[in-house]
This record gives sequence, structure tokens and C-alpha cells, in this order.
Amino acid sequence: MTYCVGMVLDRGLVLMSDTRTNSGVDNISTFRKLFQWSVPGERMIAVMTAGNLATTQAVISQLEERTKAPGERENTLLKGPTMFQVATEIGRLLRTTIEEAQAVNGESGKGRFTATMIVAGQIKGMQPRLFMIYPEGNFIEASWDTPFFQIGETKYGRPILIRGYDRGMSFEDAVKLLMVSFDSTLKANLSVGLPLDLLVIGKDAFAASHEHRVTADDPYFATISSGWGDALRSAFHSLPPYFFSSKD
Repeated sequence: MTYCVGMVLDRGLVLMSDTRTNSGVDNISTFRKLFQWSVPGERMIAVMTAGNLATTQAVISQLEERTKAPGERENTLLKGPTMFQVATEIGRLLRTTIEEAQAVNGESGKGRFTATMIVAGQIKGMQPRLFMIYPEGNFIEASWDTPFFQIGETKYGRPILIRGYDRGMSFEDAVKLLMVSFDSTLKANLSVGLPLDLLVIGKDAFAASHEHRVTADDPYFATISSGWGDALRSAFHSLPPYFFSSKD
């Protein structure tokens, strides 16, 4: 399993993903799930992946190959005129990759090769945009009504984001919010694990404004984890007590 979050702010985009991939409790590996490409001063694009590892690696490899040999085939990542077209091409690649894997494996392959992706970025002259791409290749775009997307193991960290998100918040507060969301997920599900990859894309920066890998010995994440636990206990004990009636 995995957990990835992409968030839209007034100031730009914030992305975070875990790196755990497992095929059972005794087969756990670490693989990067957050990837980025940029043309300085012109565009910045990032992709996060969740689902079948072979499928997501195949899609990322195809995108990467096109950046190395753009003359052989139209490179949508580096030349696509809009983020919508970038998302459309990545969705097409994802759908084709899944269909090919399922065709080779027949009935035994159905449902085994699915994957979901988050695509984020900005092209010069346009606003930052965020998309979630489904296994079928179609996608939805974030809006101010739905300003963040999650893929993978989403349920444990979602309440934190819903309660804490503010479109006008600083990048620093957004990172803190994401770390609390990820800490809650890590505590609840062993299929999500450290290290975590963080990427901040400032509006009109067309480059990574900040990137960081959060490891098990990261002092700030340790402070967030312990501090959030203490804050929850304090908040719980500050709530008014419940009293049984005399009839009970």
C-alpha cells in the first residue's frame, strides 16, 4: 500500500508521499513514489504514484525516456502546452500500460495491475494545477471545493486534512499539516512507512521551492509525532465529562 497527498494553496502546491512497498509482512521494500521534471523558468511538473509497482514504474520509465530522447516522440511533459494535456497523456499511458499487462496475463491479471496517480505542476502563463488520474486513464482536477487529493491508504489521514486545511496557509503550516496526516496514517497502518518524500512548488517558481526526505531519525518529524499525541490527549481530557444518569 502507500499514501500520497497533493495539496493546492494560494502560494502553490505541496506534495508528500511515503516510500513503502510490500507484498506481505515479510517482503517490504522502499521505492520512490514522487517524481519531478522541470524546464527552468518555463514549467515544473511532478507525479506521485500508488498501486501496482510494475505498472507505475513502467509509466514513469516511459515518461523519463521521453525526456532523454524527446525527438523520437512528442514529449508532452516538456512540450505540452497545458497541464490538462500533460494529465491527458499520462492518463493514456497509465491506461495502456494496465491494458497491456492484463492482456498478457488473461483472467489472472484482472485487478492486479491497477494504479492511480497524482499529477501536479505549472506551466508559464498559467495557474498551478493538480489532477488525480484513475486506472481507466480519466481524471479529475482539484478546485477550491476539493483542494487536495489523496491516493493509496487515505482514510486515516483524511480527517486531519479536512479539519486543518486553509487555502491561505503558509507552506510551512501546510507541511506541518501533512506531517500530522502522515503520522496518523503510519500509526494506524503498517503498509505505509518512512521515509517520506516532500516537494513544495511555489507559484511561478517553475522549480522545486523546497524538497526533503523525512527519515526515521528526522528530529522535526519526531517532534510532530510526539507533540500531536500529547496534544490529542490534552484535548481529550479538556472536553466536558460524560455523566451517567441516576437511572442507569
